[in-house]
Amino acid sequence: MDPRLNYFADPTAGKALKHLMSLGRELKNSSLPTATQELVALRISQINGCAVCIDMHTKEAAAAGEASVRLNLVAAWREATVFTEAERAALELAEQGTRVADAAGGVSDEVWANAAKHYDEGQLMTLVILVSLMNTVNRLNIITRQPAGNYEPGQFH
Repeated sequence: MDPRLNYFADPTAGKALKHLMSLGRELKNSSLPTATQELVALRISQINGCAVCIDMHTKEAAAAGEASVRLNLVAAWREATVFTEAERAALELAEQGTRVADAAGGVSDEVWANAAKHYDEGQLMTLVILVSLMNTVNRLNIITRQPAGNYEPGQFH
C-alpha cells in the first residue's frame, strides 16, 4: 500500500506534524506511567483501526519491557486478568474518550471518578491529552493510508 500523502514533503504539514510529535514526547516525560501510556495508545489505535499506530505502540511497549501477553490482551482488557485497576480505569477513559460519537455524553462521571481514584490531576491531564492526540494522529494516518510494519522503536524520539 502506498500512502496518499507524504506529510513531510510539505513544509507546513511537516512543521505541524513535528509539533504533534513533540507533544507526544512531552507526554512521555510526565508522571503517567509509560506502560499505561503505551497501553492506552495501543487500545485507541485498535479501536480506530490505525495500523501505523498499532505497529508503533506495540513495538514501543515491547522495547520498554512490556510483556507480550499484556499487549496481546489489550483488545480484550475487560476480560483479561493481567491489567491493574489503574490501567483498567485509564483504558476505560480512553475508550469512552475515543468513542464520543457512540456515547452521547462523552466520558461518564463514573468513568472519570474511577480514573481520578488512581491518577492525580497532572496524570489525568496527560491521559486526556494523550487520548486526544492519539485520535488525531490515528485519523491523519487512516485518511492518508499510511502503511504499517516498518516502524523501529525510538524512530520519532
